Amino acid sequence: MQDTLHKVLQDDIAQQTYPSATLYVVATPIGNAGDISLRALHTLSIVDAIACEDTRNTGHLLTRYGLSKNLIAAHQHNEREVAEKLISRLHAGERIALVSDAGTPAVSDPGARIVDAVRNAGLRVVPLPGASAAVAALSASGLLNDQFYFVGFLPAKAKQRETFLFSLKSVAATMVFYEAPHRIDETVTALVAAFEPTRHIVFARELTKLFEEIHRCTLAEASAWINADAHRQKGEFVVLLEGAPVAGDQDQLETERILKILLQECSVKQAATLAAHITGQKKNALYDRALQLKSEADSTES
Repeated sequence: MQDTLHKVLQDDIAQQTYPSATLYVVATPIGNAGDISLRALHTLSIVDAIACEDTRNTGHLLTRYGLSKNLIAAHQHNEREVAEKLISRLHAGERIALVSDAGTPAVSDPGARIVDAVRNAGLRVVPLPGASAAVAALSASGLLNDQFYFVGFLPAKAKQRETFLFSLKSVAATMVFYEAPHRIDETVTALVAAFEPTRHIVFARELTKLFEEIHRCTLAEASAWINADAHRQKGEFVVLLEGAPVAGDQDQLETERILKILLQECSVKQAATLAAHITGQKKNALYDRALQLKSEADSTES
């Protein structure tokens, strides 16, 4: 079985073309070295050079796979200068790979300016998909939303962070934040201050690594959870925040709030009648929902 699978994969790789004068944007593992693709390994083995965020980190990664290549440092402080050198080498017909320290380059990591410059020079850019912390966290979150809004890292200064978060209050998509361990506590505090306490938040810590942890709770519970264990403030974080409810959802939430208040003092029938007068919604539907809420409240009390 393994031999057959290996042969199929090798055949697929062999059929793929790898043109010269091309920049290959290669995703690398975010933690577990086994997450690199066979196509990525093949590409890294045939390119003439690799532009990377940190030559030491990429050097260690290549050594694990038995590879050795000319490495070119390409970080956020020298992207424009490096882009010119890479373009010159690409015009000479070389194949060059672009990698970041972990995950997909140019996604909250260096590389976007290089890709932009190479494309503007009329040269080809080929992406090799792979590990992405944001997508991995979304896939395991259970947040029911067809859209997500990638925020990345929040501003470091408190006032700028507060202003920025305020601008996101009406975003309906699931919001995706990256955060470092030394700032996770203050980021959670800022999120609690900016958004409704009933929104769900997901902490995805140390994804694909030995101490991976994914926890989902309401925003009201977030600070208590993050501070309950000192280990929870270690490692790299992806934080997912539930988006703002759409108009219909907001109306439904308000209707349920009214019903819950009325049920504390009234019968189910009376609560439904009064809620119908207040909201303009149909009494029968409100009666059915009131019955459900009453049943849920009774089961909780028992």
